[in-house]
Formats: sequence, structure tokens, C-alpha cells
Amino acid sequence: MVQTSSPEIRETGADRRPPPAPEYSSWISQDRSTDAAAVAMRQEAAELVERVLEHYRTNTTHEADGQWTEPVAHYLDADRWQREMDAVHRTVPLPLAMSAELPGPNTYKALDVLGVPVLITRDRQGTVHAMINACRHRGAKLIEPGCGVSKRLTCPYHSWSYDLAGELRGVYAEKTFGDVPRTGRSLVRLPAGERAGIVFVSLDPAAEPDLDAWLGDLQPLLEGLRLADCHHYSTKELTSPNWKVTLDGYLETYHFASLHPKTVFETNLSNMMAHDTWGAHQRIAPALRPIAQAAELPADRRDPGDCVGAIYWLYPGLAIAGGWRHKIAVSLVLPRTATESVTQQIILLRDPAVTEEERAAADRFGEWFHEVVRDEDYATTYGVQQGLAALNGTDFVFGRNEPGLQHFHRTVHAHLDSRAAR
Repeated sequence: MVQTSSPEIRETGADRRPPPAPEYSSWISQDRSTDAAAVAMRQEAAELVERVLEHYRTNTTHEADGQWTEPVAHYLDADRWQREMDAVHRTVPLPLAMSAELPGPNTYKALDVLGVPVLITRDRQGTVHAMINACRHRGAKLIEPGCGVSKRLTCPYHSWSYDLAGELRGVYAEKTFGDVPRTGRSLVRLPAGERAGIVFVSLDPAAEPDLDAWLGDLQPLLEGLRLADCHHYSTKELTSPNWKVTLDGYLETYHFASLHPKTVFETNLSNMMAHDTWGAHQRIAPALRPIAQAAELPADRRDPGDCVGAIYWLYPGLAIAGGWRHKIAVSLVLPRTATESVTQQIILLRDPAVTEEERAAADRFGEWFHEVVRDEDYATTYGVQQGLAALNGTDFVFGRNEPGLQHFHRTVHAHLDSRAAR
């Protein structure tokens, strides 16, 4: 079940009481896996702690070489938004699901992406497929958005049915309808692949994405996170403004102290992080408050899960926060129009929540994440959205301490330039 929330449903100002802070516990320090990906992930995590510790000791943060300016019109222009969708979302492999959302044979996830009804399935052999969520008889939607289990996909309009690989298996009253050749009447397939616990889908049916090349050297680090072994606990949705206005807030820690003084800033230091890129993708690694105590410990006693809040960000809009912990918050930002996007908040757990106490803890974690993003981040970015027209003709400036924003916008520019050059 997907729960939906809008920016209007919130308490503001003095009436608002921040949600109870969730309980965090490190997973990476307990992982004893000996495969190459796990060993590499733990080694890289230990090195990242040392980098963030250096920022803590010197009261610095990762800095880009200079500032970057981005015209306000680039957020406002509907024609540019359409070109972004064509150059980015309709071209690159999109991370649209976590493997944990399709935990076994005959499972599915349905969602709308830029007006395209997408259906992702795992067939009875465990293979992932993606297809247009529309019956080949008259185009009716087969499955409503959300995750579920089903051995057959049956159209609610006239009961044509398909298997989880999208093959047409049944035609209601075929004797009177007339013979329907099964060949050529399968659901329209979309290229799909699964890597490191994430399902990627291309909206172009003719695309031939190379996911290994797309992820590059980031892939082993993602594999080390063991996301495919996690359990899907819940999904909630939030409406959000223009996709770039929304994503800008995910890619820097500069705002923690000012925007989140009673929530995020209680566990994270502000304006202090390490930053890394892998092609279009990146990671921001904020310093967590226990790093102050870890600074006094020998290197082999520093727990990366307590010291650094690494957030892996897959272009063009998937953020994985808490990957070194027992509870993981995934944000999937999908554009709808030039002025609106939708964010899926997916909660993953290392271990299934079985007891009432475990479910209550998972609920608190998900509610905190949902309310903070809705009432603090998105309430602010909707204000940004409202002011864009009045600021048209000016530009925004990204500081040296905002390298994530700079990398994101440079990447969008590069995709637009590449498509224009064809």
C-alpha cells in the first residue's frame, strides 16, 4: 500500500512539534561477509571515516574548485523541462525499484513515470521484467500503482490475462471474440536489469543499456551494501515541486543547522561532508555527531555507521540514506510536469519487523523521515517554486561547499548538450 501526502497536510511554525527522533544502529560494523564486494565496501568505509574526521578536526568540508551559477530560467522553462526529460529520463536507465520491493517469484511493482504506466515484475523463475502497464486489447491499466503478489496479470476491463513475463495467456470468451494469436500480443516490454539490489528500467523500448558501464566503479560499493538482502517495510509518497528544485535539497548539508535545527541537525553536523563521484552518480557523506567521540579512538575501533551518514545518489533521482545502518531510507524522485514531481519514500530493513516493538520502531523511523522531508524540506522548496517566476532573469549561485549540486547540474547540462549534438 502506498500512502500519499501533499505539502498542504502539515503543521507549520510554532504549532509544529518535530516527530520523535528514530533510533539508529550500525550494520556495517556487524557485517562479517568475506566476499570481495563486502571487503571492499568496509575498507572504503574506513577510509571515508578518516576523510570526514579530517574535516571534523579542521572544521572544513569538501569544496569544489569554485562557485557555479544556474539561471533561474532553467528551473522555470517548460520547454527546457521537456528537453531534460527527453535527454535524461527517456534516455538513461532509471532506478525505479529496489529488489526488496519484489522479494520473490510472482511479485510486481507498478508506478507511473512521466505519464508512462510502468509495470515491473519478477516471474516464477525470479527474473525481473518491465513492461507498459496496459492491456494489448484496449489499453486498460492492468495493475494499480503499488507492490503486490500475483501469478497472473488480469485486465479489469475484459479479463485478458498475462503471465509475469508479460506473455498473453488468456482471452475471455475467445470463441466469440475470435482467435487471438499469442505471438505479437504480449505486453510491450521495456529494457530492465537488476544490479546491487536495484532495478533499472529504460523508458525507450529500443534501448540497450549497459548497466555495468552505467554504474562503473560504484557498482561494487553498492553490492557491498547488501540491499538485495533487505526487507521492504513501507512506501509513502509525497508530492514535490520541479524535479531539480526538489533534488537540490538532497545534495548538500549546508542547510542542516538552519532548516533542521530540531531534527536532522541533532544527529548530523552541518556543512561538513566528504564528496565523491562516479560518472553521473555521486555520494555525499555527512559527519554524524558521534564522530566527536570516535576522533579519540584508534582507527580500528571507529564504527563507520556511527560516524558517517553516507548517502549514495544514483542519477537522475534515487537517494539511498542509511546504507550502513539497520534501517535504510530510499528516496525516488520522479518528474511529473515542469512544476511538479512525486517522491516515493521506501523504507528497507536489514531484518524483518516481526514483533510489535520492532514494527513500532520501523514506524517511528518511517514517520520521522516522512514528516521531516514534508514539513521542512518540501515546505521550503515549495516556497522556492513559488518564487521562481519573480526571479526569472536572475540566477542561483551554488557555493564551493555545494559540490553535489554542481555535479548534478553539470551532468544535466552534459546530457542536454549530447542530445542536441546528435
